[in-house]
Amino acid sequence: MDPALYLIPVTLGDTPHEQVLPAYNREIVSQIRHFIVEEVRTARRFLRRMDPTFDIDGSTFYPMGKHADENKYASYLRPLEQGLPVGVISEAGCPAVADPGADVVAIAQHRGFRVVPLVGPSSMIMAVMSSGLSGQSFAFNGYLPIDPAERQKRLKQLESRAIAEHQTQLFIETPYRNQKLFEAILSVCRPQTRLCIAAGITTPDEWIHTHTIAEWKRLSLPDLSHIPAIFLIG
Repeated sequence: MDPALYLIPVTLGDTPHEQVLPAYNREIVSQIRHFIVEEVRTARRFLRRMDPTFDIDGSTFYPMGKHADENKYASYLRPLEQGLPVGVISEAGCPAVADPGADVVAIAQHRGFRVVPLVGPSSMIMAVMSSGLSGQSFAFNGYLPIDPAERQKRLKQLESRAIAEHQTQLFIETPYRNQKLFEAILSVCRPQTRLCIAAGITTPDEWIHTHTIAEWKRLSLPDLSHIPAIFLIG
């Protein structure tokens, strides 16, 4: 197997992997024994679900989560120097997209290693696909400020950009704050602005709807306090 940094997508939630991941991914993963992961326990569970016979104990895992030492990231790529493949596994979806894996990929690119992205679900792309908003130009803005005043200011900026540049604006929030963010959007944005909420993508809880702000004010939002969601305005 060619030595390369393989970016391995995982399922969004507990969706069966065969519904969203090609069989080719399993063939690649089965040959890798060095993994850079956001959370070791989650990665081990994913590998076991993908292949019950996978040699977990014979594999090495390098953490890149919240409390990981970024100064060690370069050392995680040493197996590549020895001609061995290395995999990157995020908590959900595609690694290196809104994910600390980007730092590892940057090091690999700088050092001239081959980087191979595998096919898998990206909640951001799927949200744009299903929103009915512009897919020609869009931007992901991550988390908005928690402070109400700063969040209001940021929402106005994003709405202005969406209108002026015809660019769909995507952002996210911690699930238990989804309702608060929804209420903030309704209070700030113009009546004619369109808002899409794409929650639980690919899972049994999938819920994707697009309406104008004026229409949303007449509707009620389901309980999304435990479901990851992406908000899009355009």
